[in-house]
Amino acid sequence: MTINAATATLKAVLIGKAVPFGKPGALSAIGKQPVDVTLAIGPAGLAGDEQADLRNHGGPDKAVHHYPFDHYAAWRADLPSPAPLLETVGAFGENLSTLGLTENEVCVGDVFRIGTATLQVSQGRQPCWKLNHRFGVTDMARRVQATGRTGWYYRVLEPGMATAGDSVVLVERRLPDWPLARILRAFYHDTGDVRTLAGIAELEPLAPGWRDLARRRVESGRVEDWKSRLGE
Repeated sequence: MTINAATATLKAVLIGKAVPFGKPGALSAIGKQPVDVTLAIGPAGLAGDEQADLRNHGGPDKAVHHYPFDHYAAWRADLPSPAPLLETVGAFGENLSTLGLTENEVCVGDVFRIGTATLQVSQGRQPCWKLNHRFGVTDMARRVQATGRTGWYYRVLEPGMATAGDSVVLVERRLPDWPLARILRAFYHDTGDVRTLAGIAELEPLAPGWRDLARRRVESGRVEDWKSRLGE
């Protein structure tokens, strides 16, 4: 059954190539650009798109990155100086941009029909140091983490085609009690909430890496060191 309450329209579809970025020897495809053609979406992501760091990006559970354009106005207000990147889509390296869906409305395991493709929400984004360089703001990655304005990833259940203007329609919601905002809060704010972390570890649609992260927290009673990832 289609759940019309979570329907949006694609503002843009974006792809990018891996190029030297940030640190000596580092590559990144964070500089995604919108395209005005219909693109194929398959298990590895969008046709023509690249990921440079395949250890932390890409793969079946991070095939497509969605970032809400809803957050751009808040970032323009929050950042210490004007950020030209925020005048148009693609600032956060996203593949899909929409208005009307955020981490508060989207639950882990949600299945969306986007164009003719069927995608499932697999996890939120863990921001990294590349955002610091992208924006020229030394603590941008930490700001993204702290606000919960991270965006999220999809796995591709059924390949298809998508273009700007296509509908983004929620067709299945298995875990209505688990919006991404709740998971992000447990990981980055209420870090000692063992009960919630134990629940996260059992969420079958959640990417294994995030389930393992929650499980390690419960078992060790310790929070992992974020400094290297955040570039601090």
